[in-house]
Amino acid sequence: MIEKGFIKNIEIKYSEMDCNHTLKPSALLNYLQDFASENAESLNFGYTNITKQNLMWFLLKYRMEFDEYPAGINNLIVKTNPRGYNKLFAYRDFELWNKDKCLCRVASTWSLVDMKNKSLAPIEKVLQNPFMPPFEKQEDDLKYGKIKIPVTSPDIQKIFEVRYNDIDVNLHANNGNYIIWAFEPLSFDFKIKHAIKTVDMVFKKEIKFSEELQSLVYLTSETSTVHVLKNTKTGEDICLLSCEWSQV
Repeated sequence: MIEKGFIKNIEIKYSEMDCNHTLKPSALLNYLQDFASENAESLNFGYTNITKQNLMWFLLKYRMEFDEYPAGINNLIVKTNPRGYNKLFAYRDFELWNKDKCLCRVASTWSLVDMKNKSLAPIEKVLQNPFMPPFEKQEDDLKYGKIKIPVTSPDIQKIFEVRYNDIDVNLHANNGNYIIWAFEPLSFDFKIKHAIKTVDMVFKKEIKFSEELQSLVYLTSETSTVHVLKNTKTGEDICLLSCEWSQV
């Protein structure tokens, strides 16, 4: 649990809920990204500071575990804590709370990329900051799951084009859009009857304005799905997701 971290109270807007008054997954990802950015800015390793060194933070992985997916909640408490770094990766934890109840824990992995040569930057050398210490593992750390893509054909698929409103300050699609594209092919009936229990999400490649992507969905059981987002032009995987669902 996050005992010493940074806390933000969020008022969930109606535009961020679905027809079940459930928090949209894309809104959740935007909360996490924005709060991480805000916290990093306050600790002097955010966008303003690192762009002066021609560096940029890139999100690589999420692991989310929900005791209860946020639904019917107007106010949410989000906690975060930068866990530190090893040679090429930095780690950050999040928690979502409703009053005194922890709803969700999230682990995330990030990298610093040198924008000149598009290579991973060694964090210790380029980011000397007392608030980003070497990473130390803890007993209650979440464990990332391995995403196994079935060898069979996908059960559902859909094509999307990256719109102008999908791109962010880095000129590629904002990560909140990836979960929209991944879940959109699922049926309306499935989505209103299920809530997310766990998610593993791996960001592999960026995708930019006007490029086309294919969303592939594998229904691996009644309550589990695997999702692959592919760049239709290059055939490269741009994002992988594995999701466990609970019935509502």
